[in-house]
Amino acid sequence: MELLKLFSHTGTASTLIFLSLTGIAGVLLGKIRFFNIKLGIAGVLFAGLLVGHLGAETDHNVLHFVKEFGLILFVYSIGLEVGPRFIPSLKSNGLKLNLMAMGIVVLGFLVAVTIKLLFNVPTPVITGIMSGAVTNTPGLGAAQQVITEQFANPELTELTGMGYAVAYPFGIIGIILTMLLLRFFFKVNVKSEAKEYTSKLSGISGKLQAINLKVTNQALYNKAYALLRETLEGEFVLSRVLRNNEFFVPEEKDTICEGDIIYGVSNKKHYNALELKVGALNKTGETEITGRMGMRHVVFTNKKLAGKTIKQIGISRRYPVNITRIFRAGNEIMAHENDAIEFGDTIRIVGDRKALKEVVELLGNSMKELSHPNIIPILLGILGGVLIGSIPINIPGLPAPAKLGLAGGPLVVALFLGHKGRIGKLDFYMTPGANLFIRELGIIMFLACVGLGAGKNFVETIVNGGYMWMVYGVAITALPLLIIGFTARFLKFNYLSICGLLAGAMTDPPALEYANSISPIQAQSTAYATVYPLVMFMRVLLAQVLVLLFL
Repeated sequence: MELLKLFSHTGTASTLIFLSLTGIAGVLLGKIRFFNIKLGIAGVLFAGLLVGHLGAETDHNVLHFVKEFGLILFVYSIGLEVGPRFIPSLKSNGLKLNLMAMGIVVLGFLVAVTIKLLFNVPTPVITGIMSGAVTNTPGLGAAQQVITEQFANPELTELTGMGYAVAYPFGIIGIILTMLLLRFFFKVNVKSEAKEYTSKLSGISGKLQAINLKVTNQALYNKAYALLRETLEGEFVLSRVLRNNEFFVPEEKDTICEGDIIYGVSNKKHYNALELKVGALNKTGETEITGRMGMRHVVFTNKKLAGKTIKQIGISRRYPVNITRIFRAGNEIMAHENDAIEFGDTIRIVGDRKALKEVVELLGNSMKELSHPNIIPILLGILGGVLIGSIPINIPGLPAPAKLGLAGGPLVVALFLGHKGRIGKLDFYMTPGANLFIRELGIIMFLACVGLGAGKNFVETIVNGGYMWMVYGVAITALPLLIIGFTARFLKFNYLSICGLLAGAMTDPPALEYANSISPIQAQSTAYATVYPLVMFMRVLLAQVLVLLFL
């Protein structure tokens, strides 16, 4: 009998039970395919609506805390993950993609404002519809925080959640329909688009290539290899040298001989300069290194050396071994002498097999160290995010200042920390597994709370005219996507990149999952990650502006 009371009385324990049941049911629901589309984590929202509709008794204060904390965990983990790629993504095509994504965000906001003015839709409702139509959970969280602070009325917060839930389904479907419409209208050949993207990636974008150079420049004969390294810094990373059919790793004092074949890593934009400076160039490809030479991939876990440059660590001076590449946060980096190595980086080393063992021990390669949670930097980052999110931002024309809030503050701080990697002796590395766990837990907590809070009056609201909210949501979803999608294609953007752009501009993982199924290349995911941080920031800010604009 005591256990049954947990399901009929409001309290902390009963609220946690309903949250757990909602999370379990939602994750299972998200795995079911509907017309080759999965709801994914959005299944938790609909499970929460059902459990709330069935009469779940929950404590409002507990739900509020769990919702806000889940939101913080979610956006903070996203910021740490995409931070290292954010600044580089703004270069070249990334700037164009972000401008297009900003167009989608601003157009969606303007459509929402127009609907509000034409049909006199309550502010909490249109804000929820806008957040749902663009499938942006942190935006919803930021808006609900402002509504709570300005009105202190839980019912208005629930209205926002209902508007979000009503508009959300077409938010996902609308993105996919736009991708299909673009493909049909422009008669897109997916294989040709994939081939075009791949060819550009291996050239202009600077994808690393294994090459070899035959020394024919007489000015280099009898010069030290240390001089060659210095001359080619930033253009070429030396791996090993072939002389008289034998490979060796040259020390700094070793001299260059005519006919030496120097193996290493570079990218296409440096090929002409390398041939002028050294000699004939050939692509090596990913060849197996045999004999007394070897190659290893090592995870850098030596905290004493973390943050130091390759030159400071001095591996090539102490051992017949070279660092040729650094893999960090999904990026492949050509290893220069002044590049710092951070905890968690994967490093490719090439050299004498016997020396490789010593270098591996020096660099760490400890799975135990890698899996150890880095708690203090995470808590410091969240603390900084909450403080920055609480700073009022005065925007002309608004009756009250906006704030980055519990969604925007942690996101901005996490982007900064993810980009920097470390501050002093504190490194902010988080293993991919830990990052994914925190992100999934956070979004499940948030969506479960939104669903449970809005579920009680959801069906009644739809029956009593709430079906029009769906129409408003369709307009906010479809118009910006169609306008920018067609514009991007007329401007000769790659179709697969456009698909990633659309999914990223709506911060929608299920849409990205569908986009990735179109072609097995990285164009979609790269475009998604490129626009995601800026779009997330704008969604969070504009959701608050919409609330404050009509106070």
